[in-house]
Amino acid sequence: MRGMSIIELMVGLVIGLLVSLAAVSSAQYFMAAQRQGIGVGSGGANTASALASIKNDVSNGGLGFFGNLSYVCNNMNLSIGNAIIANNASFAPVQATRVGTNDQLDVVYGTEVAAGASVKLATASDGTSATLKNYLPVTTNQAVLITAPTTATPCLVRTVTNAPVPPTADTKEALTFDGTGTHNQAAFAVNLPYPENSLVSVIGVPVWNRYSVNGGNLQLTQVLTGNTVTLLRNVIGFRVEYGVSAAGAPAADGNRSTLVQPWQKSTAGGWTTVDNTNIARIKALRITLVVRSAQREKVNRETGLCEASTTKPKIFAGMAEEETIEPDVTDWKCYRYRTQTVIAPMRNIIYGL
Repeated sequence: MRGMSIIELMVGLVIGLLVSLAAVSSAQYFMAAQRQGIGVGSGGANTASALASIKNDVSNGGLGFFGNLSYVCNNMNLSIGNAIIANNASFAPVQATRVGTNDQLDVVYGTEVAAGASVKLATASDGTSATLKNYLPVTTNQAVLITAPTTATPCLVRTVTNAPVPPTADTKEALTFDGTGTHNQAAFAVNLPYPENSLVSVIGVPVWNRYSVNGGNLQLTQVLTGNTVTLLRNVIGFRVEYGVSAAGAPAADGNRSTLVQPWQKSTAGGWTTVDNTNIARIKALRITLVVRSAQREKVNRETGLCEASTTKPKIFAGMAEEETIEPDVTDWKCYRYRTQTVIAPMRNIIYGL
């Protein structure tokens, strides 16, 4: 009935303080563990999303750059406005290049579903117009690809500026490429006339996407527009390999093998450049990403050492292509790493050939 004494009150306050401190410490530990778990989990999810996006893009690679069962564009003339993108430059619709310690992947394709269904020139073309032997389903402001019978002549991308009229029994379809067109304004070093029977195919809108790692970020650059976006952060490894069929002549029935034999790195002999000599062998790309968790984990209190990772990340562990990826931090054991791989079939190369 007298209530609590001052001693009892102080003892109660101390006990309550100790309980509160213990609760706060536990909450901090739980929240830190939760943040680490969320960070690692979200890193894995983001990596999967980035790879899915790249796979979808790569699967379109080559659309519009194959015609009559052959690869038609070994060198290219391409411009945007007055800016020259390719001036009789070596070209491939898919190309992996080692830049520094990571790969760079270029993918080129057209957006028109009829791309690759080519028709022939009825007369020679100087690149300002084209008269066609057969009907080409092209409309104003769409791009077309003009290719000579030999791959030594650069293919040419042009924008249609007139409203094409379908051919009749007495007239042929004619295309005009005047200076108002997006791809018609620049002058090239090699501007050869394209002879009769050269191929013309509709591309629609040409797409040239480049995937590369800059400052630890996986970036997508749209080469034809100059726009760049970041797809993924804390990337320490980006590798691209070609899945190729065996070399040699076609089988007796005229078909080449579609079985992937070895996987070839972008630095492998014979594969640093893709051209008309080896593109027919490419059936798929194998793309690997290695990412580091954003949050550094605490050291073990007893040992004073980080134990989040005990070994450096590897890709294709136990395989002939096994490779150790060097982390981008010195205290690499304090971070966790995720490695994911996706295989993208090169369907337009396979179908085109």
